[in-house]
Amino acid sequence: MKFLEFSALDSINLFLDDLNLGESTIKGNLEAFSCKHAGMDRKLSLSLEHEILDYLGQSSESDPSSPLEYLSSKSSRKTLIYLVLTLGHMYPDYDFSAVRAHLFFREEEWSSFRQVLETYLFEAAKEWSIVNGGSLLESMTKAIDEVIRLEDCEVYSYNPDFDGNPYVEKGAIWSFNFFFYNRKLKRVLSFRCCSFSNLGIEDRVEEMMDEETEDEDDLLIDMDM
Repeated sequence: MKFLEFSALDSINLFLDDLNLGESTIKGNLEAFSCKHAGMDRKLSLSLEHEILDYLGQSSESDPSSPLEYLSSKSSRKTLIYLVLTLGHMYPDYDFSAVRAHLFFREEEWSSFRQVLETYLFEAAKEWSIVNGGSLLESMTKAIDEVIRLEDCEVYSYNPDFDGNPYVEKGAIWSFNFFFYNRKLKRVLSFRCCSFSNLGIEDRVEEMMDEETEDEDDLLIDMDM
């Protein structure tokens, strides 16, 4: 997966990079990736494929509605691997399992994505209108369409449990991840967004300052000895 730069995403990313809304701060980011293998992607892709096939081979489930039925399709496995590779590039310090990640991916309609934005970015949309004029949702729709061609793409949400969530931080109020996959363009566009309590952020800063003070005190004690 290769990171792709698109100027159409710049204004939205700049706006959502660190949007302080008083009691909370929103951090959001749109990123585009080519599905062409780069670096260790080919090796990782094969590893993920083997992981899925091993899982299929060890299970005897035959329920048509089970995850196994979906994973038995080569095309579906390929899509899942692209999504997991994208997660890996977004969160390089986190080790993703394809079989486990599959449990948290869900195919969505564009209307579901719009509803999430209207619900969670309501205050951000008002701020966008004041700063930039117009509608945040319409601006995002236009930018996403320019990069990924909405009429030709599949939409997925990723909602892991607590243990599988790489972006859980102290003070987090809510977070979500969406992925837009265009098979024709062989491209994935991700949108991750999270809201943090400003009180939680302040507490974390104080903790870090206390830890630094303790480290300095320990160093002085060692020097005295």
